[in-house]
Amino acid sequence: MTGATPVAPKAPQAPSLGKPEMKRTREGFGHGLVDLGEKRSDVIVLVGDLSGSTNVTFFAEKFPDRFIQVGVAEQNMMCIAAGLAATGKIPFLSTYGAFASCRSADQMRVTVAYSDLPVKIGGAHGGISVGPDGATHQAMEEIAIVRSIPNMKMIVPCDYWETRRATVAAADDPHPNYIRFGREPVPVVTGPETPFTIGKANVVREGGDLAIIACGVMVYEALVAAQELESRGVRARVVNMHTIKPIDTDAIARAARECGAIVTAEEHQVNGGLGGAVAEVVVQSHPVPMELVAVHDRFGRSGKQDELMAAFGIKAPDVVRAAERALARKRAR
Repeated sequence: MTGATPVAPKAPQAPSLGKPEMKRTREGFGHGLVDLGEKRSDVIVLVGDLSGSTNVTFFAEKFPDRFIQVGVAEQNMMCIAAGLAATGKIPFLSTYGAFASCRSADQMRVTVAYSDLPVKIGGAHGGISVGPDGATHQAMEEIAIVRSIPNMKMIVPCDYWETRRATVAAADDPHPNYIRFGREPVPVVTGPETPFTIGKANVVREGGDLAIIACGVMVYEALVAAQELESRGVRARVVNMHTIKPIDTDAIARAARECGAIVTAEEHQVNGGLGGAVAEVVVQSHPVPMELVAVHDRFGRSGKQDELMAAFGIKAPDVVRAAERALARKRAR
């Protein structure tokens, strides 16, 4: 939290919040791998029997000699990726987030992170927006698990383009990276030219009354909430915190100092997630009222994406209500 304060890059607001373009973030991961494959011969892709679900088929079809189908052996896949990284390759492994972060936690911690190997982990089907697959496949603990492990970096892109850029950026990072993305189509709020730097948040909407700091699909929900708040006379800043670790401490401290209240929004358990990461910075820099929009200590359920997000309290109206609570506390100080 010391040193020169960088200027946070700004990304354009969605052209239409009412009827946004919808694309799958997992497709962004798959296309990002192809982008890398065309430029770098050291990129190797591994998958745990989920080629179609994680969209690594795009890479496999173009570069079959650099593609490894490990099968249903996620822990083994993590170790194979570590071995490849130790020989100078840049391995990207892909599986569901529930398997990458929970089932393979020991291998990720000891074999990958302890040696600080540049393994890139694609955790697909993150959050409850997975939908009908249900609680066992709706990983909502990855942020808490991954960000607690030394040397690991945690990226939660908000849409197709950001996932594609994050995948490409991860290849150049010398440390292990975890990229969390989803299954269903989500609103596109960035473009191919939107700035993306690991560890540097993007301000996607300016405002000084309140800051909404969001990640993943919740960036769109935050933008919708900010639009509603504006109709009520509240100018909300929306920050796309796509990197949870290393988190952009300068952007958070600036939001706290300039806005005086913060709401965090994430498709993840409230324990150990984005909200906790932001709060850790706020209490050490500029304490202000905070409200956390997240899943509150519950397992997921089967259902449609929008129905589940509404049932678990992580839609735009929930962000608006949290903002009203934070603003009331701000005014009461």
